[in-house]
Amino acid sequence: MLPSRNAILSNLTAADFHLLGPHLESVDLPLRRKLEERNKRVTHAYFIESGFASVVANGTSEPSIEVGIIGREGMTGLSIVLGNADPVQNETYMQMAGAGQRLSAGKLREAIGLSPTLHNVMLHYAHAYLMQTSRTALANGRNNVQERLARWLLMADDRIGGELPLTHEFLSLMLGVRRSGVTVTIQELERKDLISHRRGVITILDRKALEESSHGTYSVPCAS
Repeated sequence: MLPSRNAILSNLTAADFHLLGPHLESVDLPLRRKLEERNKRVTHAYFIESGFASVVANGTSEPSIEVGIIGREGMTGLSIVLGNADPVQNETYMQMAGAGQRLSAGKLREAIGLSPTLHNVMLHYAHAYLMQTSRTALANGRNNVQERLARWLLMADDRIGGELPLTHEFLSLMLGVRRSGVTVTIQELERKDLISHRRGVITILDRKALEESSHGTYSVPCAS
């Protein structure tokens, strides 16, 4: 197998990768592909190599809200890593099409049972992901729409870079706000020359200023 673009797989020792490699399956990950379904047990872990997935929470009714992002830095299936076989409560699906490697839950459990070092690598990512979600909770509770959008754009840019094909409707769903609020906020960020926007594509022009606009809620755990 060629070196993976996924950070977890690419940083494994040869011995640890050997435990996973024979069982990894290359998969296309089209837009909206479900990787984990709410109230169902996790059957596979996905190591994303391009594109990114959203982890979405909702209560008994719509709307949903995004609570986490997973891209080439990480993996799904953290309930397996943490030793939990219960059904998950959030839904995870691709928000930007890409590709990756898939591993069955059984094979992942078997591998981490054989290698403490492999388990530690995945636990390290799990910790980083939990830090990201805690920052998301902070942003959702404290920040205004512009600050939250700035943070989200930075996180998306970390995972794919370059032009971001993002519609106002998509961003309103991810941030849990009205579409009209997203439109006004994008216009304001454009006015400040922090981003450019054309026909559903956003390009970051000034990352440093955009980080400042996130009001302290964008940090290393958000990028990792």
